[in-house]
Amino acid sequence: MLALRLTRAARPAVQLRRLLVAAASAGTGLLLLSSLGHALAHPEAADAAALRLAWCAAPLAATVYLALAVARTDPGTRPRPGLSAVGLGPARLMAVSVLTTALSCSLGSLLALLFFLHLRGDLTGLPFDGAAAGLLAAGLPLPVPAAVTLLTVLPVTATAAVAVALRPRDPRPPAPAVRRFGRFGALGGPAGPETFGAYGRFGIRLPSAPGTGRGGAAGGNRGVAAGDGRTATAALPETDGDRPAPESAPEPPVPDTRAGPPAGLPWGVALVTAGLAAQAYAGRSAPALAVLLGWLLTGVGLVLAGPGLTHLCGRLLQAGRPGALRLLAGRGLMAEAARIGRPLGVLCTVASAGCALTALSGGPAPAFGPLSTLGALVVGGATLATLLTAAVESRQYRAGTTAALLHLGARPALLRGAAALRAAALPALFGPLVLAIAALSALPLSR
Repeated sequence: MLALRLTRAARPAVQLRRLLVAAASAGTGLLLLSSLGHALAHPEAADAAALRLAWCAAPLAATVYLALAVARTDPGTRPRPGLSAVGLGPARLMAVSVLTTALSCSLGSLLALLFFLHLRGDLTGLPFDGAAAGLLAAGLPLPVPAAVTLLTVLPVTATAAVAVALRPRDPRPPAPAVRRFGRFGALGGPAGPETFGAYGRFGIRLPSAPGTGRGGAAGGNRGVAAGDGRTATAALPETDGDRPAPESAPEPPVPDTRAGPPAGLPWGVALVTAGLAAQAYAGRSAPALAVLLGWLLTGVGLVLAGPGLTHLCGRLLQAGRPGALRLLAGRGLMAEAARIGRPLGVLCTVASAGCALTALSGGPAPAFGPLSTLGALVVGGATLATLLTAAVESRQYRAGTTAALLHLGARPALLRGAAALRAAALPALFGPLVLAIAALSALPLSR
């Protein structure tokens, strides 16, 4: 009930993103059911049916990625102070996100089933003068267990991905390892730095850190500070008797703004090269399988290299002697490289594949059919929606920095100019890369 209330009370932008997930789920479910229909209509062509089912992996992965991005940007399931007191801790909020994702994907799968049955003529007769009868095996009995299994693949995969990505994590940093001295650590660890007044005027030593093995508790907390006659018990924790020393609240970790570029750029370049080589040297007997394998390697490589390329784009914007505009835009890209780099890599993969197929449309490649067009729309639309959702997430994480800049006197026009410069710099770097990969992908198949 809580998931339904949060879903109903969300803002229109959040509802639109959930509807996009449902629409992508409906398209993917229709593609999966169409592969089942082709297998029923052509039982002798098992290889072709398996290949159609394998091509459904691309829209399935794009839809799952969109569902994960929408779940991460949902403001209703974000941890906030005070929610744990009413029973809404991180685990409960993760469960709400999982249920919301399951509702959206299940709605899309249900719409896909209804539309599939309508096209087959099982509900109100054959529509469109029976144009889809051959593709969907109209007139043949539909195996219900197979259809239900195919329709549950997407909701189960999406909910599992959301549960793994949004699982509660321990916010406390791991305790640093203490170096021990002496044989088998008999002399304990290193003592803390000595401060002024550690050895008082009257030779009384303050207690060292517990577990160091040196200094002990000579004098306890009753040492006299150097220079005045006040005791140090007001400034030191209580350690005498059976009373435990009070523990201070752990401070949140401070993010390191001097971190280097995201890892994965060399591996991404290597996988892109391997994918292009797989398409170039593939045998002529199985071109479809070679194209699928090559695009898979190229796509994984672009996803791995996306954050590094985005970080490089931010560095190029700050090259030379940058002003405030280029400095803000470059630092913004460097800070958002890990968040928007992977959706950019996926979008580059889809765009390069689309450009390659467009270049081959006048050659030996077959013409696009209705199912191929639907698959392209699902993959392209889900990928673009994922990138826009990642941009929304970056804007949410940048809200504190933007408010601080405005408080310091930065002009809103400067911030808008930095955002526009970031939006223009990314296509300038990724556009030629997409065209080059598309040309190299289409070259072996055009010969």
